[in-house]
Amino acid sequence: MIEHLDSALVDWSRAQFALTAMYHWLFVPLTLGITFIIAFMETLYVKTGDPEWKKATKFWMTLFGINFAIGVATGIILEFEFGTNWSNYSWFVGDIFGAPLAIEGIMAFFMESTFIAVMFFGWNKVSKKFHLLSTWLVAIGSNLSALWILVANGWMQFPTGMHFNPETARNEMLNFWDVFLSPVAINKFLHTITSAYVLSAVFVIGVSAWFLLKGREQLLAKRSIIIAGIFGILSSLFLVYTGDGSAYEVAQKQPMKLAAMEGLYEGSEGAGLIVVGMPTPGKEYDDDKDDYVFKFEIPKLLSFLGYGSVDAFVPGVKDLIEGGYEYTDEDGNLQTAISTQEKIEMGKLAIAALSSYKKAKEAGNAEEETVNLKIFRENFKYFGYGFLNDPKSVIPNVPLTFYSFHIMVGLGFYFIALFAAVLILIYRGQLTEKRWLLKLSILTIPLAYIASMSGWIVAEVGRQPWTIQDLLPTVAAVSQIDASAVQITFWLFLAIFTALLIAELKIMIKQIKIGPKEGGH
Repeated sequence: MIEHLDSALVDWSRAQFALTAMYHWLFVPLTLGITFIIAFMETLYVKTGDPEWKKATKFWMTLFGINFAIGVATGIILEFEFGTNWSNYSWFVGDIFGAPLAIEGIMAFFMESTFIAVMFFGWNKVSKKFHLLSTWLVAIGSNLSALWILVANGWMQFPTGMHFNPETARNEMLNFWDVFLSPVAINKFLHTITSAYVLSAVFVIGVSAWFLLKGREQLLAKRSIIIAGIFGILSSLFLVYTGDGSAYEVAQKQPMKLAAMEGLYEGSEGAGLIVVGMPTPGKEYDDDKDDYVFKFEIPKLLSFLGYGSVDAFVPGVKDLIEGGYEYTDEDGNLQTAISTQEKIEMGKLAIAALSSYKKAKEAGNAEEETVNLKIFRENFKYFGYGFLNDPKSVIPNVPLTFYSFHIMVGLGFYFIALFAAVLILIYRGQLTEKRWLLKLSILTIPLAYIASMSGWIVAEVGRQPWTIQDLLPTVAAVSQIDASAVQITFWLFLAIFTALLIAELKIMIKQIKIGPKEGGH
């Protein structure tokens, strides 16, 4: 079925989607977090009547507005690409994947876009309390948008609450709540939005540090640092908690991703967690090279975090390809893992049985129909593997996943230290004296974006080759279009998105240099 598929089409389709998603994610995190910081500030303004809080609210609101407008444009293009570039995927799971996206558009985005008008243009036109309510609803609406999108993404990482209809060759939703309340989806949502809160806090602290270095807007800057610092450190601590939950779900549902995150080729009992390390360049799962050039690890921690026991076996890439290790299934029964080659054979059997079932049904052969349907259902668990030909194709890019994961984690702990430092020093009244820390706070802004982007690289590159885990690989999900068309639009999007990013940065920097309007009017 896929032997004659143009590999360039798959590669360029993936590249275009990755390009759009990464540019979109440059704008989204700030929107998710800064809206809450703005809402906290406006709440203090309404409670105290202090016009300086209104001044701060309106200043950060302006920066939010610039960011929000460009983020919407990239998000719309991203959703259209499911139809233009990934039509087979959309057909295969559209009945499930479309539901949360539709809810996001009908409920969350409309709520957000409605009240954003009151938020920006309602000053002195509506009551203080109604304006404050609108600001909070914008914050909640933007996060509800993220909720439904991340539920959809979580389902792709762990498909549940559905069944495959052999009559239509489509997956259909059986239980909406299984999809919505999937532990993978819940952890993905909480971890992702919390990372956005951390990024927003870093952004506000960095911009405020610039004002302090310039000797401008001292009160606004210090108040903003206090709000963002508290918001940031609480978010960071929760981020560690949700990260642990996410890693546990990866260990249970996507063991190959976990192996890539840790650069683990050879599984072991009592596996350690790599703190710092360098995977051996050019390492293959079946060669004799060491897994790492060097490593520093915490003994047995990976086994404990992934499986709740310091002596648990953590499978590596080789184990997952060759099988033969024992594991406990969802029902608590001890099982022996089968090899990827066996999964491929079972998947091909499922695909062939589905085709034979359809032919038997058309021919009115009830006996053949029943036999093939039985074979199909027995092997459906590995349906997606049937589109693959080489067991090695289930191995993601290990070095990219490994380094992205460790950059994300390392920067996450650095942000905690930064938030703690600025809060302690501002409490002591010494922050303005520490010019090195103020400069470091400004330089940390791009690091927050790097950490955020690294998290998505881990999530998406780490699950390759799957668009839907174990059910549909990328090679079977693309639209049957000419690769050159995708190439052309890739370069067009690159030019347009880069222009939008440059425009935002210029407008944002100009607005920061102008600063807040006096008196917040």
